[in-house]
Amino acid sequence: MSQPVPMITKDERFAYEAAGDPDAIPLIFLHGIGGAARAWRRQLATFGDRFRAIAWDMPGYGGSAPLASVSIAALAEALQQFIAQLGVSRPVLVGHSIGGMIVQKWLVQSPKLPRAVVLAQTSPAFGKADGDWQKSFIAARLGPLDRGETMKSLAPSLVKELVGDDPDPNGMEIARECMGSVPEASYRAMMLALIGFDQRSTLGNISVPTLLLSGSKDNNAPAPMMAKTATYIPGAEYVELPGVGHLANLERPEAFDEALGRFLNSLATKA
Repeated sequence: MSQPVPMITKDERFAYEAAGDPDAIPLIFLHGIGGAARAWRRQLATFGDRFRAIAWDMPGYGGSAPLASVSIAALAEALQQFIAQLGVSRPVLVGHSIGGMIVQKWLVQSPKLPRAVVLAQTSPAFGKADGDWQKSFIAARLGPLDRGETMKSLAPSLVKELVGDDPDPNGMEIARECMGSVPEASYRAMMLALIGFDQRSTLGNISVPTLLLSGSKDNNAPAPMMAKTATYIPGAEYVELPGVGHLANLERPEAFDEALGRFLNSLATKA
């Protein structure tokens, strides 16, 4: 069976890539700070045979217009507008890293709208704005830009720090290309948007089927933290991918797709 070819679309405010039958169940992928819609092309091809697989360019990325003021709440509102723009109902959302934070925030306002959610290598909180760890995290990522580096020059080292054991070479090429193409203003704004994010108190209100997907070598969203987060979400499933860092869908696409596929199959048995 031939795999569907993703179509690149710019419609109103948001650019996105999609594959599959427009009338199939929508499966929406949200990338991280160093990503882009094209980072999900492998997944669009894999799941486009039975879903309407869609990956957005987050506001300020690719062909999507930037927000006037960036915050996780504003990004969650943008997600709601994107879903409305698509005209789809009851989507499955797969949020990676900051994409998972956006999904968590969006769920507060739209708890019954999704069919299910996947929180991939993400966190329910970034912590206090004046915390030492938080300050160090932001400084380590923005400091090189302040000293004259560019996203393109930083991309190889940034990606190398994110991945685990034996990552897929093709996936790493995509990761470096995506990271190097992020507008500096967007990268800075998204990093600062993390400050103060905290949805821990709302985890217990998540009422749709939920998968938490972690990598055992992920230093940004450590597996023990994600495993603990899963215990606060009623009925959540937790899957840890051995040897994987922070970019699972690019590092180990087969393992990522298998875990996601199992979860999607389980939804069919619950329908």
